[in-house]
Amino acid sequence: MIQEQTLSKSQNLTKPLRAGWRRIGLKGKIIGGLVSGVVLFGLLVLAVVNYQMGRVLRAELDQRASEIATNLGDSAATHILRGNVLDLHALVTKYSLLKGIAYIFIKDGKGAVMAQNLGAVPPEFRESLTRNGQQQADRREFVFRGRKVYETHAPILEGRVGAVYVGIWADVVEEAIQRALLPLIGLIAVALVASLVFSIAVAQGIIRPVLRLKEMADKVSMGDLETPVGIESNDEIGELARSLDRMRASLKAAMVRLKRA
Repeated sequence: MIQEQTLSKSQNLTKPLRAGWRRIGLKGKIIGGLVSGVVLFGLLVLAVVNYQMGRVLRAELDQRASEIATNLGDSAATHILRGNVLDLHALVTKYSLLKGIAYIFIKDGKGAVMAQNLGAVPPEFRESLTRNGQQQADRREFVFRGRKVYETHAPILEGRVGAVYVGIWADVVEEAIQRALLPLIGLIAVALVASLVFSIAVAQGIIRPVLRLKEMADKVSMGDLETPVGIESNDEIGELARSLDRMRASLKAAMVRLKRA
């Protein structure tokens, strides 16, 4: 009983849609179908490109952050071994001037912070190390000062000497991704518009002779047997036009014979 009621409701909902679809002319159906297909395909392409390119660009940015951390670690190794804190701070200050860098800090093998550019070390950074001083993960994401940060870690001399932590502002990364994607998305959008224009032109070319056949059929039904169809093509529409022309000629000949009788 419940299934029958549900089926009845669904049928009642689809009836207006079917009735509205039937009221749309052939021209509207063909153009609407082509436009809908092109738009859906274009949106699908945009979504796939945005997702794939976003992944690739994010991976490249992660690689860049990892290279920064690795290079900084290589440069800092000697200073850590010598206990040269001033040179470490100078090195951190130099790298912190790079665009998008949120913070940099260097820890020794025991987990003590030797150099950083934040002043006081925020408590959330202490979670980056376990009790034995080993890194929990190469990368992590968290909110720092109200903004999302991508953090990359690089061990110094396989972690025996210490580790470097580089944080990059997530919004800077997202802006870089958007700047890289916008030209490609614009190109796809232009191609989509061109495809829409081409599809509408093709639909118009298909519909025009069909509407001409309808017009001629109406004229023949109203008694106009003098006007030829005037469609010359080698496709099915051309065959239909020639058949209508033969019917018109046959009716005209029959009317002439009837008048002579």
